[in-house]
Amino acid sequence: MKKQNLSFFWRIFDRSSLAFLIITSVIMAVDVGVTKEKAEKVELDSMVKDFTLKDAGGTSRALYKLSEEKPATVVLFLATQCPIATDYTERIVALVKTYDEKNVQFIGINSNKQERIEEISEYSEKYGFEFPVLKDPENKIADYFGARRTPEVFLLDAERVLRYTGAIDNRPKEPTKHYLRDALDSVITGKDIPKSSKKTRAVGCTIKRVRKTNVDRTP
Repeated sequence: MKKQNLSFFWRIFDRSSLAFLIITSVIMAVDVGVTKEKAEKVELDSMVKDFTLKDAGGTSRALYKLSEEKPATVVLFLATQCPIATDYTERIVALVKTYDEKNVQFIGINSNKQERIEEISEYSEKYGFEFPVLKDPENKIADYFGARRTPEVFLLDAERVLRYTGAIDNRPKEPTKHYLRDALDSVITGKDIPKSSKKTRAVGCTIKRVRKTNVDRTP
C-alpha cells in the first residue's frame, strides 16, 4: 500500500514538474521577445543604426549615406495634417538655411499611416522643404526612435550618436527657449550637452501608427 502511494506521489510530482517547466519556458520566451523589442530602441548617447526609407519620388535613401561626413544630422518626425507641425514649417526652413552653411543634414520622416506619398510631396513643396522627407510606412523607424509626436526631433553627432531628443523649442508660438538650436551649436563645436538638456518633451499631434502586436512602445 505504501509503495502504491509512493508511486502515485511520484507520478503527480513528475506531472507537476513538467507543467512547471512548460510554464517557465513560455514566460522566458515572452520575456526574451519583449527584451528583443526593447533592444531595437535607440537610447540617448548610443549609436543610431542605419536604415533606409523611400522619398516621395520612390528613391531609397539611407541614413548613413545622407549623414556621411556631416558634423550633425537632425531627424525630424513630421506630418501633413497636424496644425502644430504646420506652425513649425517656417522655423524648420529657417533652421535648415541657417545650418546649411555648417553642413548639417536635415532628414524628415513621415510615419502617419493615413498620409500618402503624394500628399507629403505636395506639402514639402508648398512649405519649401529643401531636405529629404521619407515615408515610414510601418512606423518601424518611429518605433526605433521612440517618436510619439509631430514635430519631434532627434539630433545625431558626426559619429551618428544620439545626443538630443524632443522639441524644437518651448512653444509653437513665440518661443523663448530654442532647444534644438542650442543642442546643434554644442554638437557642432564639440561641446557636451548638459544632461538636463539632452531630452525635452515634444508637443504636437500624436503619430497615427499601424496596428502591431507584441511591440513594447514604452517611451
